Amino acid sequence: MTASPDNPGQHNAVLTQDHGKTASSEDLSEKGVIATDEFAQGHVVSSKHHDPNWAGDGIDTSRVDPAKTLRKMDLRLIPMLAALYLLSFLDRSNIGNAKIQGLQTDLKLTGPQYNLCATVFFFTYCAFEIPSNLLLKRFRPSIWLPSIMVAWGTVMTLMGLVKSYHGLLVARIFLGVAEAGLYPGVAYYLTMWYCTEELALRQGLFFSAASVAGAFSGLLAYAIAKMHGVGGLAGWQWIFILEGLLTVVVAILAFFILHDFPDTAGFLSVEEKAWVVHRLKYQGSKKSGRNVAETEHFEWKYVVKALTDWQLYLSLFMYWGIVCPLYGISLFLPTIIKQLGYTSTTAQLLTIPIYCTAAVLAIIVCWLSDTAAKRGASRWPYVFFPMCAILVGFLMALAGSAHGGVPGVVYAGVFIATCGIYPAFPGNITWISNNLAGSYKRAAGMAFQIGLGNLGGAMASNFYRSVDEPKYLLGHGLEIGFVTLGLCACVALRLNYGRINAKRARSGEAEGLTDEQLADLGDKSPTFRYTL
Repeated sequence: MTASPDNPGQHNAVLTQDHGKTASSEDLSEKGVIATDEFAQGHVVSSKHHDPNWAGDGIDTSRVDPAKTLRKMDLRLIPMLAALYLLSFLDRSNIGNAKIQGLQTDLKLTGPQYNLCATVFFFTYCAFEIPSNLLLKRFRPSIWLPSIMVAWGTVMTLMGLVKSYHGLLVARIFLGVAEAGLYPGVAYYLTMWYCTEELALRQGLFFSAASVAGAFSGLLAYAIAKMHGVGGLAGWQWIFILEGLLTVVVAILAFFILHDFPDTAGFLSVEEKAWVVHRLKYQGSKKSGRNVAETEHFEWKYVVKALTDWQLYLSLFMYWGIVCPLYGISLFLPTIIKQLGYTSTTAQLLTIPIYCTAAVLAIIVCWLSDTAAKRGASRWPYVFFPMCAILVGFLMALAGSAHGGVPGVVYAGVFIATCGIYPAFPGNITWISNNLAGSYKRAAGMAFQIGLGNLGGAMASNFYRSVDEPKYLLGHGLEIGFVTLGLCACVALRLNYGRINAKRARSGEAEGLTDEQLADLGDKSPTFRYTL
Protein backbone atom coordinates (compact mmCIF):
# COMPACT_ATOMS: atom_id res chain seq x y z
CA MET A 1 0.00 0.00 0.00
CA THR A 2 1.18 3.48 -0.80
CA ALA A 3 0.01 5.81 1.93
CA SER A 4 -1.51 9.10 0.91
CA PRO A 5 -0.02 12.22 2.47
CA ASP A 6 -3.48 13.76 2.52
CA ASN A 7 -5.22 11.09 4.54
CA PRO A 8 -3.59 10.19 7.84
CA GLY A 9 -6.30 7.57 8.30
CA GLN A 10 -4.61 5.48 5.66
CA HIS A 11 -1.60 5.05 7.92
CA ASN A 12 -3.03 2.38 10.26
CA ALA A 13 -1.04 -0.15 8.29
CA VAL A 14 2.49 -1.43 8.26
CA LEU A 15 4.56 -1.40 5.08
CA THR A 16 5.40 -4.99 4.30
CA GLN A 17 7.28 -6.90 1.64
CA ASP A 18 3.93 -7.73 -0.02
CA HIS A 19 3.37 -4.22 -1.37
CA GLY A 20 -0.15 -4.92 -2.58
CA LYS A 21 -1.46 -5.84 0.88
CA THR A 22 -1.80 -4.34 4.32
CA ALA A 23 -2.13 -5.90 7.75
CA SER A 24 -2.87 -4.66 11.22
CA SER A 25 -0.07 -3.67 13.53
CA GLU A 26 -1.16 -6.36 16.02
CA ASP A 27 -1.03 -9.18 13.47
CA LEU A 28 2.36 -8.17 12.12
CA SER A 29 3.81 -7.64 15.59
CA GLU A 30 3.07 -11.27 16.37
CA LYS A 31 4.98 -12.28 13.24
CA GLY A 32 7.92 -10.04 14.14
CA VAL A 33 7.44 -7.79 11.12
CA ILE A 34 7.15 -4.44 12.88
CA ALA A 35 10.58 -2.83 13.19
CA THR A 36 11.49 -1.36 16.54
CA ASP A 37 13.86 1.59 16.85
CA GLU A 38 16.41 -0.82 18.32
CA PHE A 39 16.22 -3.01 15.23
CA ALA A 40 16.28 0.00 12.94
CA GLN A 41 19.55 1.24 14.40
CA GLY A 42 21.23 -1.74 12.81
CA HIS A 43 19.29 -1.26 9.61
CA VAL A 44 20.19 0.85 6.61
CA VAL A 45 17.78 3.59 7.69
CA SER A 46 20.18 4.62 10.45
CA SER A 47 23.19 4.55 8.19
CA LYS A 48 24.85 7.65 6.81
CA HIS A 49 25.20 5.81 3.49
CA HIS A 50 22.35 5.92 0.99
CA ASP A 51 20.84 2.55 0.05
CA PRO A 52 18.94 2.92 -3.25
CA ASN A 53 17.34 -0.51 -2.85
CA TRP A 54 15.69 0.16 0.52
CA ALA A 55 11.94 0.71 0.17
CA GLY A 56 11.01 1.30 3.81
CA ASP A 57 9.50 -2.16 4.14
CA GLY A 58 8.88 -3.68 7.55
CA ILE A 59 8.70 -0.35 9.39
CA ASP A 60 5.55 0.66 11.29
CA THR A 61 4.46 4.03 9.86
CA SER A 62 1.05 4.17 11.52
CA ARG A 63 2.12 7.00 13.84
CA VAL A 64 3.67 9.17 11.10
CA ASP A 65 1.98 12.55 10.67
CA PRO A 66 2.19 13.28 6.90
CA ALA A 67 1.62 17.03 7.20
CA LYS A 68 4.21 17.39 9.95
CA THR A 69 6.77 15.33 8.01
CA LEU A 70 6.28 17.40 4.87
CA ARG A 71 6.66 20.62 6.86
CA LYS A 72 9.93 19.34 8.30
CA MET A 73 11.17 18.57 4.80
CA ASP A 74 10.06 21.95 3.49
CA LEU A 75 11.81 23.87 6.26
CA ARG A 76 15.05 21.89 5.91
CA LEU A 77 15.22 21.80 2.09
CA ILE A 78 13.39 24.62 0.32
CA PRO A 79 15.02 27.76 1.86
CA MET A 80 18.55 26.57 1.04
CA LEU A 81 17.59 25.43 -2.47
CA ALA A 82 15.84 28.74 -3.14
CA ALA A 83 18.96 30.61 -2.00
CA LEU A 84 21.13 28.54 -4.33
CA TYR A 85 18.90 29.22 -7.32
CA LEU A 86 18.48 32.89 -6.45
CA LEU A 87 22.27 33.29 -6.61
CA SER A 88 22.52 31.17 -9.76
CA PHE A 89 19.95 33.26 -11.62
CA LEU A 90 21.42 36.46 -10.22
CA ASP A 91 24.89 35.55 -11.49
CA ARG A 92 23.83 34.47 -14.97
CA SER A 93 21.57 37.44 -15.69
CA ASN A 94 23.40 40.31 -13.97
CA ILE A 95 25.15 40.99 -17.27
CA GLY A 96 21.92 42.81 -18.23
CA ASN A 97 22.25 45.10 -15.21
CA ALA A 98 25.98 45.58 -15.84
CA LYS A 99 25.28 46.56 -19.44
CA ILE A 100 23.29 49.67 -18.56
CA GLN A 101 25.86 50.58 -15.86
CA GLY A 102 28.65 51.00 -18.41
CA LEU A 103 29.89 47.46 -19.25
CA GLN A 104 29.30 47.86 -22.97
CA THR A 105 30.94 51.28 -23.10
CA ASP A 106 34.01 50.42 -21.00
CA LEU A 107 34.79 47.20 -22.89
CA LYS A 108 33.93 48.87 -26.22
CA LEU A 109 31.47 46.10 -27.11
CA THR A 110 29.44 46.28 -30.28
CA GLY A 111 25.82 45.09 -30.15
CA PRO A 112 26.64 41.65 -31.69
CA GLN A 113 29.59 41.21 -29.32
CA TYR A 114 27.43 41.82 -26.25
CA ASN A 115 24.79 39.40 -27.56
CA LEU A 116 27.46 36.73 -28.17
CA CYS A 117 28.75 37.12 -24.60
CA ALA A 118 25.18 36.58 -23.36
CA THR A 119 24.71 33.63 -25.74
CA VAL A 120 27.85 31.49 -25.22
CA PHE A 121 26.84 30.82 -21.62
CA PHE A 122 24.01 28.61 -22.84
CA PHE A 123 26.13 26.38 -25.10
CA THR A 124 28.30 25.05 -22.28
CA TYR A 125 25.33 25.19 -19.89
CA CYS A 126 23.46 22.81 -22.19
CA ALA A 127 26.40 20.47 -22.83
CA PHE A 128 27.18 19.76 -19.18
CA GLU A 129 23.68 19.29 -17.73
CA ILE A 130 23.22 15.54 -18.31
CA PRO A 131 26.68 14.55 -16.97
CA SER A 132 26.10 16.78 -13.96
CA ASN A 133 22.75 15.18 -13.09
CA LEU A 134 24.25 11.68 -13.33
CA LEU A 135 27.12 12.72 -11.07
CA LEU A 136 24.73 14.24 -8.54
CA LYS A 137 23.76 10.87 -7.08
CA ARG A 138 27.29 9.48 -7.30
CA PHE A 139 28.92 12.35 -5.35
CA ARG A 140 25.88 13.18 -3.15
CA PRO A 141 23.92 16.45 -3.45
CA SER A 142 25.57 17.99 -0.37
CA ILE A 143 28.96 17.65 -2.05
CA TRP A 144 28.16 18.19 -5.72
CA LEU A 145 25.85 21.23 -5.58
CA PRO A 146 28.03 23.37 -3.26
CA SER A 147 31.15 22.40 -5.25
CA ILE A 148 29.81 23.67 -8.55
CA MET A 149 28.52 26.72 -6.71
CA VAL A 150 32.03 27.58 -5.48
CA ALA A 151 33.22 27.17 -9.08
CA TRP A 152 30.72 29.58 -10.61
CA GLY A 153 31.06 32.07 -7.76
CA THR A 154 34.80 32.18 -8.43
CA VAL A 155 34.22 32.69 -12.16
CA MET A 156 31.71 35.46 -11.45
CA THR A 157 34.13 37.25 -9.12
CA LEU A 158 36.90 37.11 -11.70
CA MET A 159 34.52 38.39 -14.36
CA GLY A 160 34.66 41.72 -12.56
CA LEU A 161 38.33 41.99 -13.52
CA VAL A 162 37.99 41.45 -17.27
CA LYS A 163 39.44 44.18 -19.48
CA SER A 164 38.30 43.19 -22.95
CA TYR A 165 35.59 41.57 -25.03
CA HIS A 166 37.55 38.29 -25.25
CA GLY A 167 38.02 38.15 -21.48
CA LEU A 168 34.29 38.57 -20.93
CA LEU A 169 33.51 35.96 -23.58
CA VAL A 170 35.77 33.32 -21.99
CA ALA A 171 34.41 34.07 -18.51
CA ARG A 172 30.82 33.54 -19.73
CA ILE A 173 31.83 30.22 -21.31
CA PHE A 174 33.19 28.91 -18.00
CA LEU A 175 30.23 30.34 -16.09
CA GLY A 176 28.00 28.09 -18.22
CA VAL A 177 30.14 25.03 -17.41
CA ALA A 178 29.98 25.67 -13.67
CA GLU A 179 26.29 26.60 -13.45
CA ALA A 180 25.08 23.75 -15.67
CA GLY A 181 24.30 21.36 -12.84
CA LEU A 182 22.39 23.64 -10.50
CA TYR A 183 18.85 23.97 -11.89
CA PRO A 184 18.43 20.46 -13.37
CA GLY A 185 20.18 19.06 -10.31
CA VAL A 186 17.84 20.74 -7.84
CA ALA A 187 14.74 20.00 -9.94
CA TYR A 188 15.75 16.31 -9.93
CA TYR A 189 16.79 16.44 -6.27
CA LEU A 190 13.25 17.48 -5.30
CA THR A 191 11.87 14.33 -6.97
CA MET A 192 13.97 12.27 -4.52
CA TRP A 193 11.96 13.75 -1.63
CA TYR A 194 8.47 14.66 -2.84
CA CYS A 195 5.73 12.70 -4.63
CA THR A 196 4.25 13.79 -7.95
CA GLU A 197 1.24 15.56 -6.43
CA GLU A 198 3.46 17.63 -4.11
CA LEU A 199 6.11 18.73 -6.56
CA ALA A 200 4.62 21.77 -8.26
CA LEU A 201 4.40 23.85 -5.08
CA ARG A 202 7.99 22.96 -4.10
CA GLN A 203 9.22 23.66 -7.62
CA GLY A 204 7.32 26.93 -7.50
CA LEU A 205 8.79 27.93 -4.12
CA PHE A 206 12.25 27.07 -5.38
CA PHE A 207 11.83 28.69 -8.79
CA SER A 208 10.18 31.83 -7.42
CA ALA A 209 13.67 32.60 -6.17
CA ALA A 210 14.39 33.46 -9.82
CA SER A 211 11.66 36.11 -9.64
CA VAL A 212 13.14 37.46 -6.42
CA ALA A 213 16.55 37.35 -8.08
CA GLY A 214 15.18 39.53 -10.85
CA ALA A 215 13.88 42.11 -8.37
CA PHE A 216 16.91 41.76 -6.11
CA SER A 217 19.22 42.05 -9.10
CA GLY A 218 17.82 45.45 -10.06
CA LEU A 219 17.86 46.73 -6.50
CA LEU A 220 21.33 45.34 -5.77
CA ALA A 221 22.75 46.65 -9.04
CA TYR A 222 21.31 50.08 -8.26
CA ALA A 223 23.03 50.06 -4.84
CA ILE A 224 26.34 48.55 -5.98
CA ALA A 225 26.61 50.97 -8.91
CA LYS A 226 27.06 53.70 -6.29
CA MET A 227 30.51 52.17 -5.64
CA HIS A 228 31.70 53.42 -9.03
CA GLY A 229 35.30 54.55 -8.68
CA VAL A 230 36.01 52.67 -5.42
CA GLY A 231 39.37 50.89 -5.75
CA GLY A 232 39.65 52.23 -9.27
CA LEU A 233 36.86 49.92 -10.46
CA ALA A 234 33.67 50.77 -12.33
CA GLY A 235 30.22 50.16 -10.87
CA TRP A 236 29.54 47.21 -13.22
CA GLN A 237 32.77 45.52 -12.06
CA TRP A 238 31.66 45.73 -8.45
CA ILE A 239 28.34 44.12 -9.44
CA PHE A 240 30.19 41.01 -10.66
CA ILE A 241 32.73 40.93 -7.82
CA LEU A 242 30.37 41.34 -4.87
CA GLU A 243 27.68 39.02 -6.23
CA GLY A 244 30.34 36.39 -6.98
CA LEU A 245 31.81 36.60 -3.48
CA LEU A 246 28.32 36.26 -1.97
CA THR A 247 27.84 33.05 -3.98
CA VAL A 248 31.08 31.55 -2.63
CA VAL A 249 30.12 32.35 0.98
CA VAL A 250 26.67 30.74 0.62
CA ALA A 251 28.24 27.71 -1.11
CA ILE A 252 30.49 27.09 1.89
CA LEU A 253 27.43 27.18 4.17
CA ALA A 254 25.60 24.77 1.83
CA PHE A 255 28.23 22.06 2.44
CA PHE A 256 26.97 21.85 6.02
CA ILE A 257 23.25 22.58 5.51
CA LEU A 258 22.18 20.50 2.50
CA HIS A 259 20.76 17.03 3.10
CA ASP A 260 21.35 14.17 0.66
CA PHE A 261 18.53 11.59 0.64
CA PRO A 262 15.49 10.83 2.81
CA ASP A 263 17.00 7.61 4.19
CA THR A 264 20.11 9.47 5.42
CA ALA A 265 18.33 12.61 6.72
CA GLY A 266 19.13 13.14 10.38
CA PHE A 267 16.05 15.32 10.93
CA LEU A 268 13.65 12.46 10.07
CA SER A 269 12.79 9.60 12.41
CA VAL A 270 13.12 5.99 11.24
CA GLU A 271 9.37 5.77 10.67
CA GLU A 272 9.30 9.05 8.73
CA LYS A 273 12.16 7.86 6.52
CA ALA A 274 10.27 4.66 5.78
CA TRP A 275 7.09 6.57 4.95
CA VAL A 276 8.87 9.01 2.62
CA VAL A 277 10.90 6.36 0.79
CA HIS A 278 8.08 3.82 0.41
CA ARG A 279 5.61 6.20 -1.21
CA LEU A 280 8.28 7.50 -3.60
CA LYS A 281 9.12 3.95 -4.67
CA TYR A 282 5.55 3.05 -5.67
CA GLN A 283 4.04 6.35 -6.80
CA GLY A 284 4.21 5.70 -10.56
CA SER A 285 2.01 2.60 -10.52
CA LYS A 286 -0.45 3.42 -7.73
CA LYS A 287 -3.21 4.42 -10.16
CA SER A 288 -3.09 1.01 -11.86
CA GLY A 289 -3.93 -1.03 -8.76
CA ARG A 290 -0.64 -2.96 -8.86
CA ASN A 291 2.25 -1.48 -6.89
CA VAL A 292 5.61 -1.85 -8.63
CA ALA A 293 8.78 -0.37 -7.13
CA GLU A 294 10.71 2.11 -9.23
CA THR A 295 14.17 0.98 -10.32
CA GLU A 296 17.12 2.79 -8.71
CA HIS A 297 20.23 1.11 -10.12
CA PHE A 298 22.23 2.74 -12.91
CA GLU A 299 22.52 1.35 -16.41
CA TRP A 300 23.38 3.31 -19.53
CA LYS A 301 20.24 1.96 -21.19
CA TYR A 302 18.18 4.28 -18.98
CA VAL A 303 20.05 7.27 -20.38
CA VAL A 304 19.43 5.98 -23.92
CA LYS A 305 15.74 5.50 -23.12
CA ALA A 306 15.55 9.09 -21.94
CA LEU A 307 17.25 10.45 -25.05
CA THR A 308 14.89 8.50 -27.33
CA ASP A 309 11.63 9.23 -25.52
CA TRP A 310 9.06 10.99 -27.71
CA GLN A 311 7.60 13.01 -24.84
CA LEU A 312 10.89 14.81 -24.16
CA TYR A 313 11.12 16.09 -27.72
CA LEU A 314 7.52 17.29 -27.72
CA SER A 315 7.88 18.88 -24.28
CA LEU A 316 11.04 20.59 -25.54
CA PHE A 317 8.93 22.83 -27.77
CA MET A 318 6.69 23.66 -24.81
CA TYR A 319 9.81 24.44 -22.78
CA TRP A 320 11.12 26.78 -25.50
CA GLY A 321 7.76 28.56 -25.46
CA ILE A 322 8.50 29.47 -21.82
CA VAL A 323 12.27 29.73 -21.63
CA CYS A 324 12.72 32.05 -24.62
CA PRO A 325 10.48 34.68 -23.01
CA LEU A 326 12.13 33.97 -19.63
CA TYR A 327 15.63 34.79 -20.84
CA GLY A 328 14.43 37.54 -23.13
CA ILE A 329 12.97 39.23 -20.06
CA SER A 330 15.82 38.43 -17.63
CA LEU A 331 18.59 39.58 -19.98
CA PHE A 332 16.90 42.58 -21.56
CA LEU A 333 14.12 43.85 -19.29
CA PRO A 334 16.22 46.74 -17.87
CA THR A 335 17.25 47.68 -21.43
CA ILE A 336 13.68 47.46 -22.75
CA ILE A 337 12.40 49.72 -19.96
CA LYS A 338 15.30 52.17 -20.38
CA GLN A 339 14.49 52.49 -24.09
CA LEU A 340 10.98 53.61 -23.13
CA GLY A 341 12.61 56.87 -22.03
CA TYR A 342 13.55 56.16 -18.41
CA THR A 343 16.99 56.67 -16.83
CA SER A 344 19.17 53.65 -15.96
CA THR A 345 18.34 53.99 -12.27
CA THR A 346 14.59 54.21 -12.86
CA ALA A 347 14.75 51.28 -15.29
CA GLN A 348 16.43 49.11 -12.62
CA LEU A 349 13.81 50.03 -10.03
CA LEU A 350 10.85 49.50 -12.38
CA THR A 351 11.81 45.82 -12.77
CA ILE A 352 11.19 45.18 -9.05
CA PRO A 353 7.34 45.22 -8.95
CA ILE A 354 7.26 42.98 -12.04
CA TYR A 355 9.39 40.27 -10.49
CA CYS A 356 7.79 40.42 -7.04
CA THR A 357 4.30 40.01 -8.49
CA ALA A 358 5.50 37.12 -10.67
CA ALA A 359 6.98 35.35 -7.62
CA VAL A 360 3.68 35.50 -5.72
CA LEU A 361 1.69 34.29 -8.73
CA ALA A 362 4.13 31.41 -9.31
CA ILE A 363 3.55 30.07 -5.78
CA ILE A 364 -0.25 30.47 -6.01
CA VAL A 365 -0.56 28.74 -9.40
CA CYS A 366 1.77 25.89 -8.35
CA TRP A 367 -0.27 25.36 -5.19
CA LEU A 368 -3.43 25.15 -7.30
CA SER A 369 -1.71 22.67 -9.63
CA ASP A 370 -0.80 20.38 -6.72
CA THR A 371 -4.30 20.68 -5.29
CA ALA A 372 -5.71 19.60 -8.65
CA ALA A 373 -3.28 16.67 -8.89
CA LYS A 374 -4.22 15.42 -5.40
CA ARG A 375 -7.87 15.18 -6.39
CA GLY A 376 -7.00 13.42 -9.66
CA ALA A 377 -7.45 16.42 -11.98
CA SER A 378 -5.05 17.51 -14.73
CA ARG A 379 -1.90 19.60 -14.44
CA TRP A 380 -1.79 20.85 -18.02
CA PRO A 381 -4.18 23.84 -17.55
CA TYR A 382 -1.71 25.28 -15.01
CA VAL A 383 0.90 25.39 -17.75
CA PHE A 384 -1.38 26.27 -20.66
CA PHE A 385 -3.15 29.33 -19.22
CA PRO A 386 0.01 31.02 -17.86
CA MET A 387 1.47 30.54 -21.35
CA CYS A 388 -1.61 32.29 -22.73
CA ALA A 389 -0.76 35.21 -20.43
CA ILE A 390 2.77 35.29 -21.89
CA LEU A 391 1.26 35.47 -25.38
CA VAL A 392 -1.12 38.30 -24.44
CA GLY A 393 1.71 40.24 -22.77
CA PHE A 394 4.02 40.15 -25.77
CA LEU A 395 1.15 41.00 -28.13
CA MET A 396 0.56 44.12 -26.03
CA ALA A 397 4.28 44.96 -26.03
CA LEU A 398 4.46 44.51 -29.80
CA ALA A 399 1.36 46.60 -30.46
CA GLY A 400 2.45 49.35 -28.05
CA SER A 401 5.97 49.49 -29.51
CA ALA A 402 4.68 49.57 -33.09
CA HIS A 403 2.25 52.38 -32.29
CA GLY A 404 4.85 54.41 -30.36
CA GLY A 405 4.33 57.00 -27.66
CA VAL A 406 2.60 54.59 -25.22
CA PRO A 407 5.35 53.37 -22.87
CA GLY A 408 2.71 52.39 -20.30
CA VAL A 409 1.25 49.81 -22.68
CA VAL A 410 4.66 48.29 -23.39
CA TYR A 411 5.48 48.18 -19.68
CA ALA A 412 2.10 46.55 -18.93
CA GLY A 413 2.75 44.01 -21.68
CA VAL A 414 6.12 42.86 -20.32
CA PHE A 415 4.59 42.93 -16.82
CA ILE A 416 1.81 40.51 -17.86
CA ALA A 417 4.22 38.32 -19.84
CA THR A 418 6.55 37.98 -16.84
CA CYS A 419 3.59 37.09 -14.61
CA GLY A 420 2.84 34.22 -17.01
CA ILE A 421 6.44 33.04 -17.37
CA TYR A 422 7.16 32.37 -13.71
CA PRO A 423 4.12 30.14 -12.98
CA ALA A 424 4.46 28.30 -16.31
CA PHE A 425 8.11 27.34 -15.85
CA PRO A 426 7.86 25.22 -12.65
CA GLY A 427 4.56 23.80 -13.91
CA ASN A 428 6.30 22.58 -17.06
CA ILE A 429 9.22 21.03 -15.13
CA THR A 430 6.86 19.33 -12.67
CA TRP A 431 4.68 17.89 -15.42
CA ILE A 432 7.55 16.24 -17.28
CA SER A 433 9.18 14.97 -14.06
CA ASN A 434 5.85 13.36 -13.10
CA ASN A 435 5.89 11.43 -16.36
CA LEU A 436 9.44 10.03 -16.29
CA ALA A 437 9.84 6.83 -14.23
CA GLY A 438 13.07 5.22 -13.13
CA SER A 439 15.45 7.31 -11.05
CA TYR A 440 18.27 7.54 -13.60
CA LYS A 441 15.96 7.93 -16.58
CA ARG A 442 14.33 10.82 -14.75
CA ALA A 443 17.74 12.33 -13.98
CA ALA A 444 18.87 12.09 -17.62
CA GLY A 445 15.49 13.09 -19.04
CA MET A 446 15.10 16.21 -16.90
CA ALA A 447 18.68 17.26 -17.65
CA PHE A 448 18.08 16.67 -21.37
CA GLN A 449 14.92 18.75 -21.42
CA ILE A 450 16.39 21.57 -19.34
CA GLY A 451 19.72 21.39 -21.19
CA LEU A 452 18.39 21.53 -24.75
CA GLY A 453 15.59 23.74 -23.55
CA ASN A 454 18.10 26.32 -22.38
CA LEU A 455 19.32 26.64 -25.95
CA GLY A 456 16.22 28.81 -26.03
CA GLY A 457 18.26 31.15 -23.85
CA ALA A 458 20.93 31.21 -26.53
CA MET A 459 18.31 32.14 -29.09
CA ALA A 460 16.63 34.72 -26.84
CA SER A 461 20.01 36.37 -26.21
CA ASN A 462 19.86 37.55 -29.82
CA PHE A 463 16.20 38.51 -30.04
CA TYR A 464 16.67 42.06 -28.74
CA ARG A 465 19.37 43.52 -30.97
CA SER A 466 20.76 47.02 -30.57
CA VAL A 467 19.88 47.78 -34.19
CA ASP A 468 16.19 47.22 -33.34
CA GLU A 469 16.02 49.64 -30.41
CA PRO A 470 14.00 51.34 -29.10
CA LYS A 471 10.93 49.42 -30.36
CA TYR A 472 12.38 45.86 -30.49
CA LEU A 473 9.62 44.69 -32.82
CA LEU A 474 11.63 41.67 -33.98
CA GLY A 475 12.28 40.54 -30.41
CA HIS A 476 8.65 40.76 -29.35
CA GLY A 477 7.56 39.03 -32.57
CA LEU A 478 9.96 36.11 -32.06
CA GLU A 479 8.74 35.66 -28.49
CA ILE A 480 5.17 35.47 -29.78
CA GLY A 481 6.16 32.80 -32.30
CA PHE A 482 7.86 30.60 -29.69
CA VAL A 483 4.99 30.92 -27.20
CA THR A 484 2.50 29.89 -29.89
CA LEU A 485 4.63 26.84 -30.72
CA GLY A 486 4.81 25.97 -27.02
CA LEU A 487 1.03 26.19 -26.62
CA CYS A 488 0.55 23.74 -29.50
CA ALA A 489 3.07 21.33 -27.93
CA CYS A 490 1.27 21.57 -24.57
CA VAL A 491 -2.04 20.54 -26.11
CA ALA A 492 -0.39 17.73 -28.11
CA LEU A 493 1.23 16.32 -24.95
CA ARG A 494 -2.07 16.31 -23.08
CA LEU A 495 -3.89 14.50 -25.89
CA ASN A 496 -1.17 11.86 -26.27
CA TYR A 497 -0.92 11.20 -22.52
CA GLY A 498 -4.68 10.71 -22.33
CA ARG A 499 -4.70 8.34 -25.31
CA ILE A 500 -1.87 6.19 -23.88
CA ASN A 501 -3.45 6.02 -20.41
CA ALA A 502 -6.75 4.85 -21.90
CA LYS A 503 -4.97 2.21 -23.98
CA ARG A 504 -3.04 0.86 -20.97
CA ALA A 505 -6.20 0.68 -18.86
CA ARG A 506 -7.78 -1.59 -21.50
CA SER A 507 -4.75 -3.70 -22.43
CA GLY A 508 -4.17 -6.04 -19.47
CA GLU A 509 -0.55 -6.46 -20.60
CA ALA A 510 0.81 -6.24 -17.06
CA GLU A 511 -0.59 -9.64 -16.09
CA GLY A 512 2.10 -11.53 -17.98
CA LEU A 513 5.05 -9.57 -16.57
CA THR A 514 6.92 -9.82 -13.27
CA ASP A 515 7.41 -6.82 -10.97
CA GLU A 516 11.08 -6.69 -11.98
CA GLN A 517 10.18 -6.50 -15.67
CA LEU A 518 7.58 -3.81 -15.03
CA ALA A 519 10.06 -1.77 -12.95
CA ASP A 520 12.64 -2.02 -15.72
CA LEU A 521 10.12 -0.60 -18.22
CA GLY A 522 9.71 2.55 -16.12
CA ASP A 523 7.11 4.91 -17.60
CA LYS A 524 6.67 2.52 -20.54
CA SER A 525 5.24 -0.06 -18.12
CA PRO A 526 1.53 -0.92 -18.62
CA THR A 527 1.04 -0.18 -14.89
CA PHE A 528 2.37 3.38 -15.21
CA ARG A 529 -0.15 6.17 -15.71
CA TYR A 530 0.89 9.53 -17.14
CA THR A 531 -0.09 12.66 -15.24
CA LEU A 532 -2.42 14.63 -17.50
